[in-house]
Amino acid sequence: MYYQIELKDYVRVPPSAFKSSSEEAILEALNERFKSFVSKDIGIILGVSEITEVREGVIISGDGAAYFDTTFKVIAYKPEMQEILLGKINEITDFGAFISIGALDGMIHVSQTMDDYVSFSKSKVLTGKQSKKSLKQGDDCRARIIAISFKDMKNPKVTLTMRQPWLGNLKWIKDDSKKLQKEKK
Repeated sequence: MYYQIELKDYVRVPPSAFKSSSEEAILEALNERFKSFVSKDIGIILGVSEITEVREGVIISGDGAAYFDTTFKVIAYKPEMQEILLGKINEITDFGAFISIGALDGMIHVSQTMDDYVSFSKSKVLTGKQSKKSLKQGDDCRARIIAISFKDMKNPKVTLTMRQPWLGNLKWIKDDSKKLQKEKK
């Protein structure tokens, strides 16, 4: 889920940035400091959206930089358990698929790709034995988050499933919807 979060912090503006306006220098310093910042509580910060308040700056002796007590808003992505996401398959391996879900990639184990025995081909395609459904790089998919790990803060992990109704390759969902409409008639 994407959030806009208001934060408060002291921002160091180096003397080299004094030629810019205070707000421009503070915004640049904030974006540099929080770019790709990961926190279990906040998620992954994508960028600073606005500065809401800058209090008077202080120059600390021996440093020469100005420090501003600043309130600002960031845009962050925080994965939520059971959240349903749209993404694009960016890699297929013999153990599953990786799907780009915006700020990071999620992993779908081969056993979670479809309700079928799944085989992996040399052409990097996962195929269901009975259903003949296939999953390949570039496919648009819908998946549900089933596990989240912030154990490695620089590389959070998200595990997904597509083994539930109306999840999976969007082509499969469209085909299933058409079949359901025909059965109703």
